[in-house]
Amino acid sequence: MDLFGSFLRKFSKSKASIEDLEEFRQILISSDIGVKICDEIIDLVKRERSDTVLSAITSALKSKLTTSLRSINLSSDGPTVILIVGVNGTGKTTSAAKLANYFTKAGKRVLLVAADTFRAAAVDQLQTWGQRIGVEVLSGSNDSDPAAIAFDGAKRARDEGFDFLIVDTAGRLHTKSNLMDELAKIQRVIEKVTPVNEILFVLDGTTGQNGIKQAKTFATSVNLTGIMVTKLDGSTKGGIAIATEAALQIPLKFVGSGEALEDLVPFDADGYISELLT
Repeated sequence: MDLFGSFLRKFSKSKASIEDLEEFRQILISSDIGVKICDEIIDLVKRERSDTVLSAITSALKSKLTTSLRSINLSSDGPTVILIVGVNGTGKTTSAAKLANYFTKAGKRVLLVAADTFRAAAVDQLQTWGQRIGVEVLSGSNDSDPAAIAFDGAKRARDEGFDFLIVDTAGRLHTKSNLMDELAKIQRVIEKVTPVNEILFVLDGTTGQNGIKQAKTFATSVNLTGIMVTKLDGSTKGGIAIATEAALQIPLKFVGSGEALEDLVPFDADGYISELLT
């Protein structure tokens, strides 16, 4: 990724000029790392010795991240249930399929539930993904009750011994309160059968600070347990992962970097920061 590394290597050899600092500021801002963190990094560059600036910035970025566990909260009895939430267009349905593929490759039995019944394309898309990765997809007719489908999925996953139940939910505009009510209903009906272990918010890595605002809205309505950032394809937007977790203090659990099934991987904070800085 090396978004900041070339500049930091320059700063490690000599003191930064005013022109260098301004150019570096623009790189930081364009990376979507956020104004507050950007200003803190610039202040570090100004006051740190050149031989300690890299370690100082590394420590500063790590301090922004949550200490919560990044691993999936696995069920000790019955299927591990994961709700995938977020607004339309963020890669939510694709991320649900990629997550199913990730666990399937690890030898787990996965059941996908297409609970975004308000968008027929989402159901079709998930069914297509399911066929590709060899995972069963439970769906209903268009405009059927998403909570009812999720409830049926929970019963099947429990009764038939699935390891994971992954539920793709609707993602209409995050300003619509009925969407939040619907997500809460889906969680309630599933928990009549088995606990919900994870509620993962999918954030489009190219949407910048607006994506963080969306995540905050969801977090006030449902108990988000983790975040998945999509579309981090090596572009200049890599700072959004740090900014998101710093703003929400909800752990990033997976990141997606492309369209291939294998492009969704667990988030490694140390490795990610190292890529940004070196």
